[in-house]
Amino acid sequence: MAEEQSELDERIIIKDQHTKEIDLVNRDPKHINEDVVKVDFEDVIAEPVGTYSFDGVWKTSYTTFTVSKYWCYRLLSAVLGIPLAVIWGFLFALISFCHIWAVVPCIKSYLIEIQCVSRIYSLCIHTFCDPLFEALSKICSNIRVALRKEI
Repeated sequence: MAEEQSELDERIIIKDQHTKEIDLVNRDPKHINEDVVKVDFEDVIAEPVGTYSFDGVWKTSYTTFTVSKYWCYRLLSAVLGIPLAVIWGFLFALISFCHIWAVVPCIKSYLIEIQCVSRIYSLCIHTFCDPLFEALSKICSNIRVALRKEI
């Protein structure tokens, strides 16, 4: 019994990471589209005072705008959503691949090489600059500055 439970727990742990549940209600949980312009009928079409159309035309225009925007978005997402998801998935996979297999190894290689150069640079600085500045400090150590206020 305990063995079966352990095997079940192991299967749950090994569960495929690509099949996680998605939230169908809140489709922007990280608010990445907060800065996207949310366009409503009132943001696009407005009649100033004194130049009103018929009420029926205004209501029909509102309904036409809202419904056409809704269905055009749905149609575009149905037709282009999956191909664009494939393209974006490929692009981010390519970026990840390049980062893992090219960028990080180049940076690590650079850091290893620069470590050698930094030791040589440090040795040169300590060999040539330390005695020079030590001598300058001994020369300047006997300088006395006195401030007098003369009236």
